[in-house]
Amino acid sequence: MPSYAYFHNEFVPLSEARIGIMTHCLHYGTALFEGIRGNWNSKQKQIYLFRLEEHYERLHNGCRVLKINLPYAIDELCRITVELIERCGFQEDIYIRPVAYKSSEDLGVRLHNLDDDFFIFAIPWGRYLDVDKAKCGVSSWRRPSDNVIPPQVKVTGIYVNNALAKTEAIENGFDEAIMLSTDGHISEGTGENIFLVIDGKLVTPPSYSNILMGITRNTVIELARNELGIETIERQIDRSELYIAGECFFTGTAAHITPIAEVDHRKIGDGEIGEITKRLQRIYFEVIQGNNPKYLDWCTPVYKK
Repeated sequence: MPSYAYFHNEFVPLSEARIGIMTHCLHYGTALFEGIRGNWNSKQKQIYLFRLEEHYERLHNGCRVLKINLPYAIDELCRITVELIERCGFQEDIYIRPVAYKSSEDLGVRLHNLDDDFFIFAIPWGRYLDVDKAKCGVSSWRRPSDNVIPPQVKVTGIYVNNALAKTEAIENGFDEAIMLSTDGHISEGTGENIFLVIDGKLVTPPSYSNILMGITRNTVIELARNELGIETIERQIDRSELYIAGECFFTGTAAHITPIAEVDHRKIGDGEIGEITKRLQRIYFEVIQGNNPKYLDWCTPVYKK
């Protein structure tokens, strides 16, 4: 099925959305993106876009950091996104990529005196980590700190760091990398936040461990508290704590909740999917597919009944 894009203020076939080779963001990473999931509910014949407003709030915040003038309010971005997906007509899980970028065809390292633009496209996309449980390695590449490149916003240029760690992990026989902060504490995966289960509680790195404050991360914290009565402790985590945790899992828009079975060739727990992880997975998938009425405010339906 052909897909569409919202490009230069109109809906066009995805194959026709092109930028020039001198575009500033291509050379200097001066762009921001979001990743938004559309989850297909086959019984309802509906796609639900998960926490759409929160994704665009984060994009707006990033635009302030990168001095990008985004001429769309959050409600306009939500409306455009719903219309785009409706035009595409997908009946499967999808991934939506909005990008705000420096669009001038002009070389020179800077953020000022440049034009800005915005596009969105959508594609079918299944599991990001195509494993039921991941084998991970701690990367030699560290996460940059906030005064290097702010990790709180999804600047395209920062993802070279993630790509270096990901390829290192794959070439070393792992499914994914776990990166450390500049001071040597656990930070995150290459496209995911990370949680440990220690003494029946969730433990996850704080903002000052150079993480992206993930929307799925926040979702899991709320679901664990509201549905399982489990609190989350946000604190610095030492590398060795990974090896002795009872359970471990990734969270992310693309990765959903992905259990971690091994880190650095050491089994986490018994090497199987932990009980708390399993319960959270079940609740989370009910929520994102629009099957839990308590959390329907997080789900934006695309197709009109």
